Amino acid sequence: MKMIKYFLIGIISVAFFASCNVGIDPISPVDPGADESAPQITVNFPPEGYELQTNEAIASITIDFEVRDDIEIGTVSLKVDGAEISSYSEFIDYRVFLEKYDYDNVTTGNHVLTVEATDLDGKSSTVSVNFVKAPPYVPEYEGEIFYMPFNNEFREMNSLTLASSFGTPGFGDGIQGGTAYVGATDSYLTFPSSILDGAAAVSATFWMKIDDSMDRAGILTVAPPADDNNDRTKGFRFFREASNGGATQRFKLNAGDGTADSWFDGAEAADVTPNTGEWVHFAFTISDTEGVVYINGEVVKQGAFEGIDWTDCNVISIMSGAPNWTGWSHLSDGSSMDELRLFNTALTQEEIQTIMLKEKSTLYMGFDGNYKDAITATKATVVGSPVFDYGRGVVRDAYKGAADTYLTFSTENVDIQNDEFSASFWLNINDATDRAGILVMGPEDTANPDAQNDRTSGFRFFREASNDGATQRFKLNVGDGSADTWFDGGEAADADPSTGEWVHFAFTIGATEARVYIDGVEVKQGTFNGIDWTGCDILSIMSGAPRFTGWGHSSDLSMMDELYLFKKALTAEEVMLLKNDGL
Repeated sequence: MKMIKYFLIGIISVAFFASCNVGIDPISPVDPGADESAPQITVNFPPEGYELQTNEAIASITIDFEVRDDIEIGTVSLKVDGAEISSYSEFIDYRVFLEKYDYDNVTTGNHVLTVEATDLDGKSSTVSVNFVKAPPYVPEYEGEIFYMPFNNEFREMNSLTLASSFGTPGFGDGIQGGTAYVGATDSYLTFPSSILDGAAAVSATFWMKIDDSMDRAGILTVAPPADDNNDRTKGFRFFREASNGGATQRFKLNAGDGTADSWFDGAEAADVTPNTGEWVHFAFTISDTEGVVYINGEVVKQGAFEGIDWTDCNVISIMSGAPNWTGWSHLSDGSSMDELRLFNTALTQEEIQTIMLKEKSTLYMGFDGNYKDAITATKATVVGSPVFDYGRGVVRDAYKGAADTYLTFSTENVDIQNDEFSASFWLNINDATDRAGILVMGPEDTANPDAQNDRTSGFRFFREASNDGATQRFKLNVGDGSADTWFDGGEAADADPSTGEWVHFAFTIGATEARVYIDGVEVKQGTFNGIDWTGCDILSIMSGAPRFTGWGHSSDLSMMDELYLFKKALTAEEVMLLKNDGL
């Protein structure tokens, strides 16, 4: 019976499948239709404009892309900067190709990733993505071992490691227009304190926008764990507490030498009014002889100390006393913090004031392998063919000019215009051209398109041959909206172009006067009615072009380095700080 049963089931199954295929030729292939479109390419990573950050000279990147075709993919080619790095012609799924390719030869600079795909009908598509490998981070200051710019991430730049984050810290507007750390209840960051082990001295510099919703808080703490969370015999604690009935916040430093702790409490000198919305600069130094606390570059407390002990200090806590120093409720800080740096040296007051001043700048170009404003990450528009003089700058590399060559920034992208304005930079002067524009921001001269020379607004800093060509004279011209004023120091503003030495230049524009400095010495001062920025939408660097060419002040073949712009009129002391910093 079983055999008859299975035989009947088999006959029924054959009949069923036969009936399902009525009208279908199982041998004939399915017609896919006409090939109507070229392959579609999607690059999932890197995105357009991606910046790869690593401190390795040669880096790796994982390229993630996909290719889809309505009929069948024929070939795919993957290129970087025009050179093929991989190709594909065999596909498991002939309509969809998903690939991740590890490219391990990314050098510093700008790159173009290109994916090209061709289908069997010969139709092709190409997609290109621009990305850049940032130069390895190089500490700007001697002794700097830790730096957090808080640019949309909690990353330390020397090691490129991310902080351990607790609670819900966030980001807000920073001191230089980027982002800053913004504190919250029970929120803070930590790093291993191993970078400080064995350091005989330590310094910290940073900015704060003070919020006293917590009437006391830890700010920077390196302390050992303890049963009472209040072991002050080792490490350090920088913190704040309400004073003057809560009208101000008092900032204090405590440090341990291994057996006891020392207090650096400046009393009222260390008081700061909170909730003003203003950034305040803080710094402290601890050496084997003393501790010093600074607010806005000024000493508020200084005292003797026998040297710091790091025993059992396992973490650096940022914006809280937690986890190791909470015994007196110095918990999280709801304030903002920016530009945090730690050093394994005891900084001098001049060094602290220089760091503070540089971090007030609104444009900075170090010309270290790129033409980028380091503050906004905006790339200059390059005209002509400038190059870098590698290793011969005041600091690392330098810009080297060439004929018909200069850089520009749109003032829509860089915020540099203000009632007060200053510039500081170094030049290694080349007088192959007997006159040149150096820094220019002026209006378009619509009446003279071929000889641009409208000087009624903006400024022009330039040079011209003097003393029968033996020297170059540096001059400033500023427009107040209706007329221009000259700041020409005569022979005092002359510099010898034949020395091959770097020369520091600065000029300041205030509400009522302007000044020109060479190597920190004032060579011209004069009064005027204040600068007007009407029509000034382009900043030119190392040429008068395109807005100041009527008198032949074209490109400068000199070298330039360490360009800083400020939305303030620098004092003579501040100019000297910048000049001395480059020596």
